[in-house]
Amino acid sequence: MKRTQFMLGRVMQGLLAILLIATVNFMLVRAAPGDPVSVLAGEAGASDPQFVAQLRAQFGLDQPTTTQLATYVGKVVRLDLGFSYRQQQPVLKLIMDRLPATLLLTGTAFALSLLFGITLGALAARRAGTWVDSSITVVALIFYATPLYWLALMAVLVFTVQLDWLPGFGFSTVGSGATGLALAWDIAGHLVLPALTLALFYMAVYARMTRAAMLEVAQMDFVKTARAKGVKPGRILRAHVLRNALLPVVTLAGIQAGGMIGGAVLTETVFAWPGIGRLMFDALLQRDYNLLLGAFLVTAAMAVLFNLITDLVYTLVDPRIEL
Repeated sequence: MKRTQFMLGRVMQGLLAILLIATVNFMLVRAAPGDPVSVLAGEAGASDPQFVAQLRAQFGLDQPTTTQLATYVGKVVRLDLGFSYRQQQPVLKLIMDRLPATLLLTGTAFALSLLFGITLGALAARRAGTWVDSSITVVALIFYATPLYWLALMAVLVFTVQLDWLPGFGFSTVGSGATGLALAWDIAGHLVLPALTLALFYMAVYARMTRAAMLEVAQMDFVKTARAKGVKPGRILRAHVLRNALLPVVTLAGIQAGGMIGGAVLTETVFAWPGIGRLMFDALLQRDYNLLLGAFLVTAAMAVLFNLITDLVYTLVDPRIEL
C-alpha cells in the first residue's frame, strides 16, 4: 500500500512537472526570433502581406499568445501534439518514428557508460595511489573535458575514413535489402561509433564518482568491522563497499538518463543518426513550432519517467531506504 501511494504521488508530481515544462517551452519558443510563416514565405519567394496574413491565420499565429498557450496546453492534455505543416504529418507520428532509434542509441550508450564507468571506478578505488589509479583518473578527465562533437568527428575520421573499420553515418546501409540477423548486424555496426562516443563522457563521470564514493565508504566503521572479522577482501569490496557506494552513482545516472535523449543532438547530427535529436535540430532550423515543442515534451516526459524508475531502483541498491 505504501509503495502504491508513493508511486501515485510521484506520477502526479511528474504530470504536473510535464505541464509546467510544456508551458515554459512554449513561451521560450515563441520568444525566439522568426516563425514558420517567415520561413515558408521566404522559401516560396512570396512577400505579399495578404499571403503572409493567411498563413498566420492558418497556423493560429494571429491569436494572442495567451490564447495560443491555452490551445496548446489543452491539446497536450488530450495527447495531441499538433500537426507539422512543414513535414505535412502529425507531430506524434514523426516523433514515434524517430523514438526507437534514439532509445537504441541512448540506451546502449547509457549501459556502456555505467558498465565501464563503475568497473573502472571500482578498479581505481581498489588500486588507489598506484599507477592504475592515476591512469584511469587521467583518461577519465580527458574524456570529460573533450567536447563531444570533437570526439564524434575524430571517431569518423579515424575509424571510418582512415581505417575503414566501421560505418560512420546513418542507421543502416542504404539499399542493402538486409533482413533478420543481417539487418540487426548492419544496425549494430552503425551503432558502435555514436554509442561509444556518447558513452565516453558519461563513463568518465561515473568512474570518478564511483572511485570517490568507494574510498569514502571504505573508511566507515562497518567496513572496518568486516575486515576485523576476517571477511575476504573481495567480498568486502563487492558486498559492503561497492553496493553502498552505488547509491550516489544511481542518483546521478537517473538524472542523466533522461538528459541523454535531449543531449544526443550533436551525436545524432554528426553521425546522421535518424533520432529525436536530429529531428529537433531540423525543426529548429525550419522554425517548425509544433514539431519542436512536441520533441521537447517527449524528452521531458522521458526524463520524468527515468527519475521515477530511479526512485524504485534505490530500494534494490540499498534496502535500508524505505519508500
